[in-house]
Amino acid sequence: MTQDSTLTAAIAPKAPARPALSNGRRWAVLGLLTLAVLISFIDRTNISAAIADKPFTDFFKMSPIDRGTLGSAFFWSYGVVQLFMGWMVDRYGVKWLYAVFFTVWCATTALTGMASSFAMLLGLRVLIGAAEAVVIPASYRWIRDNFDDSRAGTAIGIFTGGNKLGNAIGAPIAAWLVMHYGWQAMFVVTGLIGVVWLIPWLTVVPNDLPNREAMEETKRVANTVTWSNILRSPVVWGSLVINFSYGYFGFYCATWMPSYLVETRGLSLEESGVFTGLSFAGVALVAVFAGWLADQMIAKGRDPIKVRKAFIIGGFLGACTVLFSALTDKASVAVFWNIISLSILGFATANLQALCRLALIPKPAVGRVTGFQQVATSLSGGTAAALSGWLLQISGGYTLPMAMIFVFLVLGAATTWLMMRPEWSPKVNEA
Repeated sequence: MTQDSTLTAAIAPKAPARPALSNGRRWAVLGLLTLAVLISFIDRTNISAAIADKPFTDFFKMSPIDRGTLGSAFFWSYGVVQLFMGWMVDRYGVKWLYAVFFTVWCATTALTGMASSFAMLLGLRVLIGAAEAVVIPASYRWIRDNFDDSRAGTAIGIFTGGNKLGNAIGAPIAAWLVMHYGWQAMFVVTGLIGVVWLIPWLTVVPNDLPNREAMEETKRVANTVTWSNILRSPVVWGSLVINFSYGYFGFYCATWMPSYLVETRGLSLEESGVFTGLSFAGVALVAVFAGWLADQMIAKGRDPIKVRKAFIIGGFLGACTVLFSALTDKASVAVFWNIISLSILGFATANLQALCRLALIPKPAVGRVTGFQQVATSLSGGTAAALSGWLLQISGGYTLPMAMIFVFLVLGAATTWLMMRPEWSPKVNEA
């Protein structure tokens, strides 16, 4: 028995039984979760194309700080609501909660195209953030329930590839729609097109809303890992730092990369969308490969904790090459390092989530801890958008904002090395 499986056995009391899914249906649901997170990232990052569009910023009379505030608005509500969503999915299941909030965020994205004031625009972005808060806790709850440790890296690699592909696909599509049809049409189209996803979701996913008896058992199992035990765990606090550090780079790219390529490197809005998309396509492909490769190494007897930590640290340190983009005078070299540095971060992507949200977390607490970790991820998104806008305004260029990325990447690598230890995981109350 591996260290990972020993830990899992020790920290995973028996949950209420559910009908086993066929292998094909299990992967089909994972495919729907991946498609849903892709849609969610299109709807959350389409704002980056808008704030790089002069007619949009002129319409709302935005300064660089206003642009940063708008880019960060989504993340504040997204982060706050994560904890509540984690608690909800631990008790009430995934299917119906996801369907309701998916509908809300798609409709609100479409309504953004009708915003007539900056205040209204901010309010709609806050509402989208609150509705999308269901995505990550629900998805990791479902993956934890349906994939064992030997397939977790691959499953998470596929799932996390969805959010990167959301950026990869969303950036050029949003930019193209803005250029050809205007920002209003862009929001309406990207919001409404995703609603089609509800049809297979309601058809394929089994109902996991527990009855009264199952609800009591679910609460009993959840209470074996108390909030007190969660908050005393160095693993949990370390994972907040790691998720923040990882998210800062990704959300900077999602929010500010198109503007950087247009304003500093002289690319058109459409070109900036294409190259931003390539950066996120790179991290998505590397994430799937790295998750699979780590699974193969673990299956051959390597220590799972050490393997995943090595991938995470390597991804963080390799992504520090983003500084080469800021320091070069050539646009082609800057674009190259933008793509390469974010792609290298993919070595950390799936393994980070497999380690911090599954392998080192007791099964009954996955939803709550994932929600707690997502607060840090959301804060990184808000901080990256707002802090980068402020640093841009005071320095007049993008070198300082990109140097801040380097600082957080090094912090994430160091925290992974020092704090991700099985003996520091949240404890289960055996009674």
